[in-house]
Amino acid sequence: MRIALFGATGMVGASALIESLAAPQVEAVLVVGRRSMGLRPPKVTEVLHADFFDFAPLEPRFAECDACFFCLGVSAAGKSEGEYTRLTHDLTLAAARSLAAANPRMTFCYVSAAGADGGAMWARVRRRTENALLDLPFKSAYMLRPAYIQPLRGVRSRTPQYRAAYALLGPLYPILKRLAPRYVTTSVEVARALLRLAAQGYPRPIVHNEDINRLALEA
Repeated sequence: MRIALFGATGMVGASALIESLAAPQVEAVLVVGRRSMGLRPPKVTEVLHADFFDFAPLEPRFAECDACFFCLGVSAAGKSEGEYTRLTHDLTLAAARSLAAANPRMTFCYVSAAGADGGAMWARVRRRTENALLDLPFKSAYMLRPAYIQPLRGVRSRTPQYRAAYALLGPLYPILKRLAPRYVTTSVEVARALLRLAAQGYPRPIVHNEDINRLALEA
């Protein structure tokens, strides 16, 4: 597989990159970002792109990819609905439309969040984003809804609120995993689920936390 990866400097994206590089079925990873990762592992081509609302110039590169892992996201904290919509819905759809135009045989995997079917502002925006992605002419598209994600293998969130949550809940993860396995996962399990979805698909487009954990075991 050849994978396009967005959000490689974030927690989930960094883990997706690590697992993709270790996966023998992954031939190449096209990392799209605004700033350099600072390293160039084998199998990786890094493309720095300034305008994240216009990806038309990258469509020839997208045409070579079999799957996209879209792990780019922002916190809704302190943002208006309009601002959050622009950075979540509009930005994501700008990339996805160019990807679908370049290669409709592609599998698109979007890392959303548990609770995206709720009534909070962030959930409404996420749900609109998911629905719009599912309407695009991809071969297949999957909306991953992880709940609490335990970071592993040195990856970390760049969001202060998330880092505070990890500092509090991280030491309790073994207990949470035992008592509430449906509501916790790890960055490695999310990454492995992405690889499994890209390689073999899944019967349902909405992939909940328990589905992520199940897929990770099969990757």
